Amino acid sequence: MAESRLTTRGRTTVPARVRKALGLTPGTRLVWHVMPDGEVLIRAKSKSLLELAGTAESPVKGGDH
Repeated sequence: MAESRLTTRGRTTVPARVRKALGLTPGTRLVWHVMPDGEVLIRAKSKSLLELAGTAESPVKGGDH
């Protein structure tokens, strides 16, 4: 289990081994879910469609439309 401490400003650091295991990099957005029983789930947010625009190749090759 990894652990971190909350500062007086409400900030914490994601432990290095958690960042490495999840492939988190600076700028990664984290989404927090508080469950009815008080458990908290944190996940790395997937990129939006706008952020992915232009990253995929077109399946159409050449001028054969």
